[in-house]
Amino acid sequence: MSLYVALQMDPIEDVSIDGDSTFRIGLEAEARGHRLFQYIVDRLTYRAGRVYAKGRPVTLRREQGNHVDFGDWATVELGEFDVVWLRQDPPFDMGYVTSTHLLDRVRDETLVVNDPFWVRNSPEKLMVLDFPALTPETLITRDIAEIRAFREAHGDIIVKPLYGNGGAGVFHLRPDDPNLSSLMEFFAGLNREPVIAQRYLPAVKDGDKRIILVDGEPIGAINRVPAQGEARSNMHVGGRPEKTELTAKEREICAAIGPALKEKGLLFTGIDVIDGWLTEINVTSPTGLQELERFDGTNGAALIWDAIESKLAAR
Repeated sequence: MSLYVALQMDPIEDVSIDGDSTFRIGLEAEARGHRLFQYIVDRLTYRAGRVYAKGRPVTLRREQGNHVDFGDWATVELGEFDVVWLRQDPPFDMGYVTSTHLLDRVRDETLVVNDPFWVRNSPEKLMVLDFPALTPETLITRDIAEIRAFREAHGDIIVKPLYGNGGAGVFHLRPDDPNLSSLMEFFAGLNREPVIAQRYLPAVKDGDKRIILVDGEPIGAINRVPAQGEARSNMHVGGRPEKTELTAKEREICAAIGPALKEKGLLFTGIDVIDGWLTEINVTSPTGLQELERFDGTNGAALIWDAIESKLAAR
């Protein structure tokens, strides 16, 4: 089966070829004989009842700085593709939301991964609310009095943007931290969104585990250890990936959420677990495939394409 595949992502010429999961997905696609076309979300257009993308065919290789060759610019109707990958990074703003509405209009003709309807309705920090028994105590609000009361109840807390990514804007506030008012004023100046607060989990110093699931089934994990003096373990801000294995508790978490992920067409997801507590379900552009492959040899990109090809055959 040779597929025509579109990658909706950030500029592919700028990615880190040793860490970017979309690049690894693209390499695996080429190894299977699939053709790749790449575009950025700003080149997505709805016109006369159809959705188009302006982009270029690409050929990839694992050679940093010379890792992509581009073909000629072309405008292609998305219905011509067998698979469209929704892989641009957040922030999950109205631009992101609008792209999911446009991709909704082609998902009956082509397979969109992950399903745009459920990407839109399952933001990373909100989908966990469906599983309260698995998550640390959580508060979503703009009311500073509510956040003060939450901190009084739980002591150390984490406060972060509800629709952020990559560890940006994540703050660890201790009971005596005097910066809460200033922090909320800062967030209020950025947008009208609430923030999310969670009980701080001290075990984060030993790592925040990223577990990768394909079609609802866990395929492995990496442990992300914060840099010295950091509360954030995200690799974007200096977190160190380490080899790890799934615990019995983590397998229970995957078994609890896996059927919902599969039902919603969230084929490639990455969940974050700290000390047996589920903190996020990443559905927009999860990472970790290359680190997992280096640590234990699991070719997650191949498992993803196996699932995609199976779904297309079933159609």
